[in-house]
Amino acid sequence: QVQLVESGGGLVQAGGSLRLSCAASGSIFSYNTMGWYRQPPGKERELVAAITSGGSTNYADSVKGRFTISRDNAKNTVYLQMNSLKPEDTAVYYCNLHWYSRLYWGQGTQVTVSS
Repeated sequence: QVQLVESGGGLVQAGGSLRLSCAASGSIFSYNTMGWYRQPPGKERELVAAITSGGSTNYADSVKGRFTISRDNAKNTVYLQMNSLKPEDTAVYYCNLHWYSRLYWGQGTQVTVSS
């Protein structure tokens, strides 16, 4: 019923920037949280950033000051602007949508940062 489609991943040099997008479609409750998680090779999935429909944000310490999460509520789309990328940012990035007990995930998009 709910689909999340990510885009914007790719290969970038250290210090560069990427902008990820995730568009949600389907029957979505108006008050929700959308966010980005990532899973580096050989590591567990971790929260990168999240944003509520009201605009409250939360960031992992490792990305504060470099990444910015935003959303367009009318389009049910969340963005992640990633600046000053580091090799340790290399991971599969997953879009997430949550309200109440419902959790939805995108398929993931690869971000690779070369040194």
